[in-house]
Amino acid sequence: MTSHALTTSHLNDATTVVVKVGSALLVDEHTGAINAAWLHQLAADLALLTSRRCRCVVVSSGAIALGRTQLKGRAKSNARLKLEEKQAAAAIGQVQLASEWKEALNTHDLSTAQILLSPDDTEQRRRHLNARATITTLLDSGIIPVVNENDTVATMEIRYGDNDRLAARVAQMISADVLILLSDIDGLYSADPRHHPDARHIPQVTAIDDDLRAMAGPANEDYASGGMVTKIEAGRIATQAGCHMVICNGTAMNPISALIDGATATWFTATAKPPQARKTWIAGGLNPVGTITLDDGAVNALQSGKSLLAAGMIAVDGHFERGDLVAVCDPQGQEIGRGLINYSAHDAARIAGCNSGEIQGILGYRGRDEVIHADDLVMTAST
Repeated sequence: MTSHALTTSHLNDATTVVVKVGSALLVDEHTGAINAAWLHQLAADLALLTSRRCRCVVVSSGAIALGRTQLKGRAKSNARLKLEEKQAAAAIGQVQLASEWKEALNTHDLSTAQILLSPDDTEQRRRHLNARATITTLLDSGIIPVVNENDTVATMEIRYGDNDRLAARVAQMISADVLILLSDIDGLYSADPRHHPDARHIPQVTAIDDDLRAMAGPANEDYASGGMVTKIEAGRIATQAGCHMVICNGTAMNPISALIDGATATWFTATAKPPQARKTWIAGGLNPVGTITLDDGAVNALQSGKSLLAAGMIAVDGHFERGDLVAVCDPQGQEIGRGLINYSAHDAARIAGCNSGEIQGILGYRGRDEVIHADDLVMTAST
């Protein structure tokens, strides 16, 4: 299947798309200034997607590249920055980066919000749920989140190191349908086409193996920390989460429109839908650390696809915190499902059997109505 046919198939049905933008595209390497004309055309592409009822998240590099120009002695230097210099540059550049995105998107009547993430925010379950809820709330409000790694506080040991993998983790977190990696090349080749003119373009990847990884080369940009190796890793993360991923050339104006119109690209295709992949992860990838016992009414509600509310709980057992996996049982103690819980064991026990409107009065804070949201619940047996 051609890359154009794959684009039509995957993008037409997409309801949530993550777009990753690298520093080399966003920032002029000679002046250190934002590529404003290019950014405004990309904003027009995002407006096109939203007009098609597609929710968009942007994962944007560029903070360090923008901020380094204001560090003494670093304005036009290609020398590698020390960790503390990178963090200082990021602190400077994040302000400008957010402002540039806001201006570009506002031109198309789109609102934006800045989100800074670290690896823990996407990999620790409690923080994963917080970040996921924040991004989902923004999307539900018609706002485009612009995500970047929190370089101002991250150390080299706990960084993603590139925004390809961060973008894939965000796509996984929010169950996105498509991840678009805008690159300086139009996809994956059998060899580096800059050095091998006869290299063969690969329009579709259905399996990631050692042979595929051997085709990838290292990063070649001073600003960019990710090369084709990290893009393949991003493809592995995304496709395991049920998200299709595409690598396409982002150097031209309106790169997403060009992709839609048939530009050459490489698609990494997922075999499952995002909700199915997430349910598989919940069902088999974690071990329950507690048990919630329900009344018959709550069991029936869950079996019809609804979320678990506090009113349906009759017992809470185990020691767990918010975001942990718990087993869900019927009144006879038979496990019927597993899910990521929104309350600690202590708080869950206090609100068991209560109406959602009573939670704030009991706990002293306004928690979520759903003890376990339907998206974070998988049924493992029926009664």
